[in-house]
Amino acid sequence: MQPDTHFAAIIENSLDAIVSKDLDGIVQSWNPAAERILGWSAGDMIGTSILAVIPADLHEEEDRILERIRAGAVVPRFETKRLHKDGRLVPLEVTISPVRDRLGNVVGASKIAGDISETVELRARLADSERQFRMLANNIPQLAWIAGADGSIFWYNERWYNYTGTTLDQMFGWGWTSVHHPDHVERVKSRIQRSWDTGVEWEDTFPLKGADGNYRWFLSRAKPLLDDDGNVWRWFGTNTDITHQRESEETIRLLMGELNHRAKNMITVVQALVSRTADRQFSDALVLRLQALGRNQDMLAGRDWRGALIGELIVSQLAAVSDLLGSRITLTGDLDLSLSPNACETIGLAIHELATNATKYGALSLPTGRIAISCSIVEQDGTDKLQIQWDELGGPAVSAPARTGFGTIMIDRNPRLSLGAEVEYGFPQGGFFWKLTAPLDAVRPAR
Repeated sequence: MQPDTHFAAIIENSLDAIVSKDLDGIVQSWNPAAERILGWSAGDMIGTSILAVIPADLHEEEDRILERIRAGAVVPRFETKRLHKDGRLVPLEVTISPVRDRLGNVVGASKIAGDISETVELRARLADSERQFRMLANNIPQLAWIAGADGSIFWYNERWYNYTGTTLDQMFGWGWTSVHHPDHVERVKSRIQRSWDTGVEWEDTFPLKGADGNYRWFLSRAKPLLDDDGNVWRWFGTNTDITHQRESEETIRLLMGELNHRAKNMITVVQALVSRTADRQFSDALVLRLQALGRNQDMLAGRDWRGALIGELIVSQLAAVSDLLGSRITLTGDLDLSLSPNACETIGLAIHELATNATKYGALSLPTGRIAISCSIVEQDGTDKLQIQWDELGGPAVSAPARTGFGTIMIDRNPRLSLGAEVEYGFPQGGFFWKLTAPLDAVRPAR
């Protein structure tokens, strides 16, 4: 193949438009790709000014191009738009070089243009996506940030800068430590580094300094974002201002503490009145029950009245015989189950009554006696239930009382009415036993 034929074949089969024009902008050649991209045939364009495919607002661009070509300069790759025959604009990436004759004189220009419609569309989509992300990130109520896989933070939303009064240069990497309270920063760094190292979600609460120099409390979380191989690619974090919530909770705690203090004072007054006006046996029993109620109240107040763990509840009601725990009294099973305040009161008073009776008449009235207490979650009739078993061993021979009193109400009737529980108890020769079975939903805190 001759060089001219080979060159012509390259132009003919190129995917890019290849066009030549003279120094006045008159088209001299127009390859098939130019026709495919712009819709104009070679017959339409050869001998016609290139301005025919250039939008009116870009005519000055063509003047500058011809000026550079006449000077013998190459116009490097740039993006522009040209008119399709159907009137729409086609985005192109264009490179223009001078064409010289045998004597080296510039006689025209050669243009290579590629259709970048798909690239421009993708770029627009990315820009739109970034715009939406920034709109979302800058309008959420939280301070937000993004870190690399190693935990180095490289982006913050506008709320972060507005609150802290800082810049990205000041905050980049680990610069965020400068706005943390010095009493908390080392703890925060240590905990967050564990998450960076392990890829486990991070959560913490600490104060951050505002632009005004004052500190506010924030609940902070960071979630790892994984790549296609399951490795941490980025971390996305937020800081939620919880200052007002903490202040409200502190106010509630103070009020509940005051209420608890006044209620205990009332219980003390009632105890004093009972001691002075009732017979000794009755007053002693009632005072002990009031004390049990007071222990329940103290425990619940210390937990903001959200309930308590069953193991802690039972131990608190065995305070009078706490020295026997682990030796003559064993407590086993699911001790970490959370109970509602109502369940704490009902079960707590029952345990107090059982412990009192065991001390007076049952296993703990003899040095050889012992008590086994177990807590478990069992399934009955397709329903999860809490089961508490109290077994006394090695004590004196026992028998059912001649009459039922207030103690029986506490261990039997009260749990049935309050918790919908089933209660079994008996007085075999081996020792007293008591078993409570209550629906789990009736004893757990409300969700």
